[in-house]
Amino acid sequence: MRTEDGAGHDLRHHGDAEVRDGGSGLVDLAVNVRADTPPAWLREVVAGSLASLAAYPDGRAARAAVAARHGVAPERVLLTSGAAEAFVLLARALKVRRPVVVHPQFTEPEAALRDAGHTVDRVLLREADGFRLDPSLVPESADLVVLGNPTNPTSVLHPAEAVVRLARPGRTLVVDEAFMDAVPGEREALAGRTDVPGLVVLRSLTKTWGLAGLRIGYVLAAPETIAELERAQPLWPVSTPALAAAEACVAPRALAEAAHAAHRVAADRAHLVAGLAEFAGAGLRVAGPAEGPFVLVRVPDAARVRARLRELGYAVRRGDTFPGLDGEWLRVAVRDRVTTGGFLEALRVALG
Repeated sequence: MRTEDGAGHDLRHHGDAEVRDGGSGLVDLAVNVRADTPPAWLREVVAGSLASLAAYPDGRAARAAVAARHGVAPERVLLTSGAAEAFVLLARALKVRRPVVVHPQFTEPEAALRDAGHTVDRVLLREADGFRLDPSLVPESADLVVLGNPTNPTSVLHPAEAVVRLARPGRTLVVDEAFMDAVPGEREALAGRTDVPGLVVLRSLTKTWGLAGLRIGYVLAAPETIAELERAQPLWPVSTPALAAAEACVAPRALAEAAHAAHRVAADRAHLVAGLAEFAGAGLRVAGPAEGPFVLVRVPDAARVRARLRELGYAVRRGDTFPGLDGEWLRVAVRDRVTTGGFLEALRVALG
């Protein structure tokens, strides 16, 4: 199912809008940044970099560290000001004729493509299929395909084998793995693969490490693609503190901590999903199986429920800004069990 129409969805709406303008006192279940981050040791790394602010940023060490983390050559790595910058670079630098975005997913890739003057086709995955990827839905003529894995907001983790089936000679396959480090073992990851033609993998360090305000991510791709994207970047696109954070976040200590956090998120998510299942009688359904640090929930009269939750002190993400979803969907971030318990009690009141 495809459409070229961009109307009806606010592609620039993101979870942080739920806690701006008077929402700072709410318990934030709308933004998918891990709570209680960045950790103290990472704050110390960032603070320590401030003594070097008089010098222009030098990204070579961070680039080499990211390359080593994924077992690739440095020329296959591009550091960016968050993964969002990478979407803009792809839209502006690559010469494509028929881009396709697989929805529901993070809307910034399509917004960037449209801003760059592209007409964008959509492949809409269906709730009836569990929002799982069907590669046959993507038209053969597509020369750029964008997919999230695990996908925001559905929390679906697509098998790597299914994603690889989208690759073709002459096609750029962009896989947004911004939340892959929240998946235990990073199973189904394609980062580091060099055998898939046209593969471009995006990673973000802002979600797991709480660095949304610092802006740091990276691209993994063939050297010629990296060179094209790098030419489209301004000089010194990533700040010295962000480079210091990138190098620290791919070090062995940080990878071990992230792996531990991924298992904790999985346990906390199971607790949240079990609690949500108790509201099935009120018509609430959880899309699944969820594999990311958030869950997608369908509930009747979701706009009223969301407003009532705000009155009760909880912010959740509206779902109707995602193509392929309507006004009955909400996205809820995974938090610790105490926070989740309070949310479930508030949800009980809101549904009542």
